[in-house]
Amino acid sequence: MIIVNLDVMMAKRKMSSVELAQRIGITQANLSILKNQKAKAVRFETLDAICRNLDCQPGDILEFREE
Repeated sequence: MIIVNLDVMMAKRKMSSVELAQRIGITQANLSILKNQKAKAVRFETLDAICRNLDCQPGDILEFREE
């Protein structure tokens, strides 16, 4: 299972969902889907923008856990 730790990184960087969504060019609804483990996929373009704006690595956001 892939876990999305986006909310953790956003809290560490003190960035709101509204601000991050605006910076990376997606809707708040789509960001919420990603944050709440509901996304089936994430585009590399979106992941790149998230990492650039949160100054982190993809591994800081995505984590694999055995079910």
